[in-house]
Amino acid sequence: MTKSRIEARFAQLKAENRAAFVAYVMAGDPDYAAGLEILKGLPGAGADLIEVGFPFSDPMAEGPPIQRAAQRALASGMTLNKTLAMIAEFRKGDQATPIIMMGYANPLVHHGYEAFARDAAAAGVDGLICVDIPPEEADPLADALDANELSLIRLATPTTDEKRLPVVVRRTSGFVYYVSVAGVTGVKEADAAAVAPNVARIRAASGLPVAVGFGIKTPERAAEIARVADAAVVGSALVEEVATGLAMNESVTARVLSKVESLAKAVRSARVESLTV
Repeated sequence: MTKSRIEARFAQLKAENRAAFVAYVMAGDPDYAAGLEILKGLPGAGADLIEVGFPFSDPMAEGPPIQRAAQRALASGMTLNKTLAMIAEFRKGDQATPIIMMGYANPLVHHGYEAFARDAAAAGVDGLICVDIPPEEADPLADALDANELSLIRLATPTTDEKRLPVVVRRTSGFVYYVSVAGVTGVKEADAAAVAPNVARIRAASGLPVAVGFGIKTPERAAEIARVADAAVVGSALVEEVATGLAMNESVTARVLSKVESLAKAVRSARVESLTV
């Protein structure tokens, strides 16, 4: 299904007049078995789309929580191939939830763009966010993804001006990921009032849904973003639940899925509440 899975999910949510809740998890955090258990539980807990990070030693766009998640995953033996295997295992029980892989160029270059795109499509991946390949250098990767019906999802930021935006959204499909704050993940908080006009101009430039991430930690903040964007993305707050569960010797799966439930509920009801206030 690939690209069509993303398009179908956003069309469904648009018909329901609600934003998507996008859950980010690091593959293999804290290990393969627990990571797979968490991944399988996300749709039932309320995730409309899932971002699966593939661990890398130098994740430059990530704040400390996701950096530590990558380190835990790498220490447990997680690799790009094991990430694809985990997604393939997830697909045995879920053919509807879109999965976006998110990570960095080094593992993709090592794997080979064509081989990665082919293997990702076979595993049931729908799209890719590669943080550190600029649009000017992305055509070989985009070609490989297009050949396998996978979406290349690009990032726009508060510093993406009107001259730069058309370059950013060129060859983007599925949705555009708007980074709501300057800096790395999990540090600052998103401001819905500042986000709204940028979401509008990115929608106009791309013709695509806009997902907002980097700075959403609480149900209240997720609901605010859900009123102005097509999706709210939460990552650091979820991987922090893994760290807390490990520190307290509690079930990391239970902690993560409980957090997902509270965030997804807030996103699901956000626009309804805004109409009734």
